[in-house]
Amino acid sequence: MKQSIVISLGGSVVVAEETPPSFFSELTTLIQRFKKMYTMYLVIGGGGPARRYIQRGRTLQLTEDQLDELGIMITRVNAHLLSFILETGQDTIPESTQEALTYDLPIVLMGGTVPGHSTDFVGADLSVKTKAYRYVIATNVDGVYDKDPRAFTDARFLPSIHINDLLAQYGPQWDIAGSNMVIDGPALQLIKDNNIHTCVINGNNLKELAHILEKKPFYGTEIKI
Repeated sequence: MKQSIVISLGGSVVVAEETPPSFFSELTTLIQRFKKMYTMYLVIGGGGPARRYIQRGRTLQLTEDQLDELGIMITRVNAHLLSFILETGQDTIPESTQEALTYDLPIVLMGGTVPGHSTDFVGADLSVKTKAYRYVIATNVDGVYDKDPRAFTDARFLPSIHINDLLAQYGPQWDIAGSNMVIDGPALQLIKDNNIHTCVINGNNLKELAHILEKKPFYGTEIKI
């Protein structure tokens, strides 16, 4: 029986204006290469488009749940986009992790599910339900830093960090739709409670994702439990 692997691919990678078309051809080659080794679950984030909708909705005084719903819709559009590119044969995007488990495909794509968390939690939940070999969070930075590397030039890269340290910094909650953090609070708690083997890498660097799929050393951050 094939192992499963869950990859949470940030919208900051998939729909960023600076992401070149060559990235998608390389990603397709990579996914096709490993789909016989793993059952692959790709959870796609909302990125900039989702945050812009949420920002506009907030100015119109929508509730946090309504703002979350807007973001979820965008993640599903992004998942549809990638399903077309990867030619997975997937006609619909599951609305829950339980529904995703019913898809008899080597590659399953999905976005968000319900308000109260980001796609980080969706990926963690899938990792629990599929007993995934690893949960990979692929974002637009190299891993976890002691502070935001996009805002601070002296930010220090952390090759590993304990889950308790992340929970102490971010907490287990999700209070604001569209929050931009390394891993959302509910996902951190789920990772801790279920000992999910998790790492954070730069999704733009597909070489590192290939190393993970090959079970080789990689450049990124290991989340220690």
